[in-house]
Amino acid sequence: MKWLALVSLLVFVAPTHAATPEQHYLDLRDRYIAKFSKAAENDETTRQHDAALRELAGVLRGLVGPVTIKGLPADGQSNVDTLFSGDIGFGHLDGLGFASEGDKTQAVVTTSALLKHWLAEHRDDGMPQETGAAFKSDRFYYYAIQDAAFAKYAELPIAKPATASVAVAVLGVRGNGGLKAPPHEIDVVVVQGEKVYFLATSDAVKTAEIPACEKVWKQMMAKKVNKKDPRGDTAREDQAMDAYTKCFAREAPSQSWFAAAVKKAQSQLELLLLR
Repeated sequence: MKWLALVSLLVFVAPTHAATPEQHYLDLRDRYIAKFSKAAENDETTRQHDAALRELAGVLRGLVGPVTIKGLPADGQSNVDTLFSGDIGFGHLDGLGFASEGDKTQAVVTTSALLKHWLAEHRDDGMPQETGAAFKSDRFYYYAIQDAAFAKYAELPIAKPATASVAVAVLGVRGNGGLKAPPHEIDVVVVQGEKVYFLATSDAVKTAEIPACEKVWKQMMAKKVNKKDPRGDTAREDQAMDAYTKCFAREAPSQSWFAAAVKKAQSQLELLLLR
């Protein structure tokens, strides 16, 4: 009887490792990525791929729950829009995606657990692993949506809702070419409980160049290029852009358009109808 009691005790104390709902989604997503990344592209593969994205969206709806974003469709789709690992834009933030006509406003709603996993997947891309640091990094806004790079120009001081633990707004430029231009996109990220909301609006506000920062840019671009470095020209421009955007962030609050940018960011936050 002693052995029976021992077996019973072991069964009682044995830990359970039931997969979380997020892990179920990730396992399903990863199986599809493995499948499609080695599949030949044809009409049948495309049909199966679209069906897989719809299935993932259904799982995400169960994870995220009801979402209301004023002015955007009620039913979100998978923000992960490709399961082919070689595609441009592969690796977008896992979550429900919403978009206005013409994609002027885009939103992603996810969970804290999925966000944490996604940040880890982009560690090698220079993504900060702490949530607050990630929301202040241009890396987050670059990899989360679309297929275009993002340059952060300034943070916008928005009022955090009482129901939220984090609320961050940034002003920047998105594009596939040069990113030096008067910033016009405003992105807002809010964490409420276990939900994470990301809202991006292009052409959200009209700004202007800052003469002091233009001077910094010209000085940096006037520096000699290291001819022995194959990335000489690119490295110089990267350094100039870094100095320019740091100057812009420092000088932006004193500009005549800054108050309007903050007001616009606050209005974007209110579109989320957080309760």
